[in-house]
Amino acid sequence: MGIKERKQREREMRRQQIMVAAKRVFTQKGYEKSTMEDIAREAELSPGTLYLYFKSKDELYASLCLRVLRFINVKVDHVINEENTTYEEKQHGLLNAMKEVYAYDPLILNNMFHLQSSDTLRTLSPDLLDEINDLSRKALQSMAGMFGQGIKNGHIIDRNPLALADIVWALFSGIVLWEESKKMINPSRSDLEKSFALAFDIFGRGLEN
Repeated sequence: MGIKERKQREREMRRQQIMVAAKRVFTQKGYEKSTMEDIAREAELSPGTLYLYFKSKDELYASLCLRVLRFINVKVDHVINEENTTYEEKQHGLLNAMKEVYAYDPLILNNMFHLQSSDTLRTLSPDLLDEINDLSRKALQSMAGMFGQGIKNGHIIDRNPLALADIVWALFSGIVLWEESKKMINPSRSDLEKSFALAFDIFGRGLEN
């Protein structure tokens, strides 16, 4: 391994060290109350070192969100590309994929949806923003492909496939955000899995041809 490759590897390891520390701090204190100084302390680094890797807390948090977006794409692609499955099985598989995505990292997922609907995105570096947009677009296009195939085969009514994918994404994000809100108001009322199942059942029935 050459000097350049070794330095790149060391830089990536330090970057991962910071992200692991940030995840612990965000989990313990919440996003709003966490500071870059808290994260630096947890990572056993100076605040100045953090800013060499991430220009702000927003950018650091957005980088954590990328992991969730990549996981979403992995799960959606697996469902959509699975061979010898019917449209109904794919639609059910998409529901299960959403549940798995939520279980993967509820905290980061919840705040990712907040991030995507806020002005914070404007503060991110162009490269980071492009990657977030590309991953989000890829997941939507994959879902749209599933709906397009369902329309072509006569399984569901003829509607804009990308619009249907947008609706699924809106259902997913809306349920996650609302269920997290209900947990703070009355934990006994929160049942994300049942809400997912009911929403997807109603949505699926509405598409039946």
